[in-house]
Amino acid sequence: MSRDVCIHTWPCTYYLESERRWVTGQLSLTSLSLRFVTDSTGETLVSFPLSSIVEIKKEASHFIFSSITVLEKGHAKHWFSSLRPSRNVVFSIIEHFWRELLLSQPAADASAPRTQGKELTGLMAGSQKRLEDTARVLHHQGQQLDGVMRGLDKMESDLEVADRLLTELESPAWWPFSSKLWKTPSETKPREGVSVKPSCEPFGKEGVLIQIPAIISHRTESHLKPGRLTVLVSGLEIHDSSSLLMHRFEREDVDDIKVHSPYEISIRQRFIGKPDVAYRLISAKMPEAIPILEVQFSKKMELLEDALVLRSTRTSSPAEKSRSVWHAASGLMGRALHREPPAGDREGTALLQMSPPALSEADTQELTQILRRMKGLALEAESELERQDEALDGVAAAVDRATLTIDKHNRRMKRLT
Repeated sequence: MSRDVCIHTWPCTYYLESERRWVTGQLSLTSLSLRFVTDSTGETLVSFPLSSIVEIKKEASHFIFSSITVLEKGHAKHWFSSLRPSRNVVFSIIEHFWRELLLSQPAADASAPRTQGKELTGLMAGSQKRLEDTARVLHHQGQQLDGVMRGLDKMESDLEVADRLLTELESPAWWPFSSKLWKTPSETKPREGVSVKPSCEPFGKEGVLIQIPAIISHRTESHLKPGRLTVLVSGLEIHDSSSLLMHRFEREDVDDIKVHSPYEISIRQRFIGKPDVAYRLISAKMPEAIPILEVQFSKKMELLEDALVLRSTRTSSPAEKSRSVWHAASGLMGRALHREPPAGDREGTALLQMSPPALSEADTQELTQILRRMKGLALEAESELERQDEALDGVAAAVDRATLTIDKHNRRMKRLT
């Protein structure tokens, strides 16, 4: 997925200093750049990367128009005015992406070229983090299934008690003996083929899966405020810039999550007889949170037209994802280390043998460690999925037994009444 995706476009005016006049057009923000296109001719008057911005300020022009000024490297100052829906909204979003881009840049010397090994290592580290987040969610779902099984076992025990009480009520008052009256409660046995873990502390009920800064709007786009989105195992939390909780969505309360673009989503909880609770969030870190949201709310996620680029990055399962990355990286490492020349290119063989390898020894060792960890995570995720499949079969069987027993007890109670 290309990082330079259009995030937002606002109608505004730009001060053309050479002609000393304001020009109407569209101000477009991407994840890496800012540009202005005129309405009359469609000409791009200014276009510069966010990394070249030195300062963003709110100022008033010579005609007392509220404006946003952007100071570029080289002392080039750009004036944007008549911004809709408001100057504060546009300023907050541009400043957020500019700040996050600066924070994401490495502290080392920016002029040093980034080697192919470093890029591959960063890619693999990001894939490992996504796989760890997925494994964490799978682990929590497994513990939830174990809790369901313990609840069904308790329900079965309660139904046995109800059976003894109904037997006592059905026995004649003059009959002092009954083999079922003195039946002791049988110990709860785990279902065959299902491994029920002993009761333990629930995994991260409030465990944070990811936390990202965001620009938040509630019901209207004209009032935006900076804050953060926290994805928990049990739901979602939205805080303002002062860390005060604005709203908490429990996992079962979220009705739909619409992905408008790789950097913008909306979350809604429906109500009957009163307005829905809806929040819209824009964040430079949203591409990191969307895969986790897809795992947490897979059936409630909706990708709109501008967000369909994310569909190509999906994989069917964590294990397949790790295996595909493993094979791709292994092949790339092999080609980079051996530097095999193409067939028939004998003249360049000597030059390739003298040139340094694309991957250093340190990069190779780090990649090997990352790949081993990812392979272990994939195998653990695969075994956990198999265990959960068996647990789901046990839950279905237990529910069927409980349903039949309840129907039987209902018929017996009707005969007593």
